[in-house]
Amino acid sequence: MANVIVTIRVMPETPEVDLGKVLDGVRNKISEYGKIGKHEVQPIAFGLKALVIYVIADESKGSPDPVCEKLTEIEGVQSAEAVDVRREVEM
Repeated sequence: MANVIVTIRVMPETPEVDLGKVLDGVRNKISEYGKIGKHEVQPIAFGLKALVIYVIADESKGSPDPVCEKLTEIEGVQSAEAVDVRREVEM
């Protein structure tokens, strides 16, 4: 089986939420699904910033939707959505 790269956008409840703490929570929740390849902060509007996480997982793990649901359990997280799923290309 090949790997997939899943892009997940995690939205905090307010601009005051500490995205570092959210990232720590994401690392704990995501470990059973895959590993974080990288992450970045994406400005949204009015000071609100989203945490964008790129997860590398085996495609046999299935849909990332259950993982996104788990991420909403993290304190300060309003929503988490898989915005892109791509198959990893080996060269």
